[in-house]
Amino acid sequence: MSKHRIKAHRYSAIDVPPLQHVRDSFVCQGLMKHLGAELTALSAGECEIQVRHRAELTQQHGYFHAGVTASIADSASGYAAYSMMPAQSSVLTVEYKINLVAPAEGDVVIARGRVLRSGRTLKICAADVFVVNGSREILCATSLSTIMALPGQSDSSRSRRRPAK
Repeated sequence: MSKHRIKAHRYSAIDVPPLQHVRDSFVCQGLMKHLGAELTALSAGECEIQVRHRAELTQQHGYFHAGVTASIADSASGYAAYSMMPAQSSVLTVEYKINLVAPAEGDVVIARGRVLRSGRTLKICAADVFVVNGSREILCATSLSTIMALPGQSDSSRSRRRPAK
C-alpha cells in the first residue's frame, strides 16, 4: 500500500468487524463481478483491487482495455473513501480523471486507491494502476477522484435491484 498513512478511526465493540461495510458493498458491485475483480487489501483510507487477464477484458492489441483500468481505479478510490466512513453511509464518484501512462500488457492489473483529503462531504482520492509482468509492476495509469459522502444512506438502503428479465 501507500507510504502515506491515514489516521485510523477508533471502532467500538459493536462495529465488528471493522470495514465490513466496505467488503459487503464490494461484493454487490455487478461490474466488479463481471470483471472478476478481487478486493485484495483494505485499510482505513486505502484499498487495493486486482483483475486477472482474460481475453474478453482486452482491446484489439491484447492489452487490458482502458475501461477495465479506469473502472478498478474508480472503485479503488471509492472504497478507500468509503473505508473512512461509517457503515450507515454510502459514496458516489462525482468526478474523476485518469491518465493512461503505459499499455496495460500483463497478467494482472492492480489498482491502489488512497484518500488524499477527507472532508465532511467530499473525499479527494488518488489511485495508481499497475500491470504485473512476471514479478515486475509497471505503472500504467494514475487517477484523481472526488468522492461524495452520503451520510445516513447505507448501500443496503440505496440498492436498486432490477428484476431479472
